[in-house]
Amino acid sequence: MSNLGASLHFDASSAECVVYTYAEGLLSAFAHDLKLRVERFTLDVDEATGVIEGRFDASSLRVLGAIHAGADEPKPLSERDRQEIERAMVRDVLATDRHPGIRFLSSRVTLLGNDLRIEGVLTIHGETRPIATIARQACGRLVAETVIHKPDFGIAPYSALLGALRVKPDVRVRLTVPRPG
Repeated sequence: MSNLGASLHFDASSAECVVYTYAEGLLSAFAHDLKLRVERFTLDVDEATGVIEGRFDASSLRVLGAIHAGADEPKPLSERDRQEIERAMVRDVLATDRHPGIRFLSSRVTLLGNDLRIEGVLTIHGETRPIATIARQACGRLVAETVIHKPDFGIAPYSALLGALRVKPDVRVRLTVPRPG
């Protein structure tokens, strides 16, 4: 971060927030690991204070597609499957009627060479927990990835078919923003 005193603003038009979920259980071979995108969010960076604040609309998660072994599946999900998955995420998993927003607020940002160590608190589903990540440079962008353990935030992992099909309790979140110049 070089423009001391500058305030930077990012949203879904300039940055990307992607969430990865993974199936498990007896019938996981018939399920999909998923790649999701948060379509409405803001990320504000005050370079003078080092404070980073992110606000994410939990109801704006959209299915980008299925993944297998870290790569996009060539066969797209049906529109019906996408709608059912999105409806279950919003209603059953995230309960966005009661908890519409996800918020991150940094408490400390440390420069590590060209990377940034970002520490703060994350509020999901009405629960606030400490979190830390490293934002690394990649192709003119900063990429921060972290794993979120849903039960830490009071979110029960989704299951169906009497538990034979479940979503793992950990999700991976990747936030990518343009590198401030």
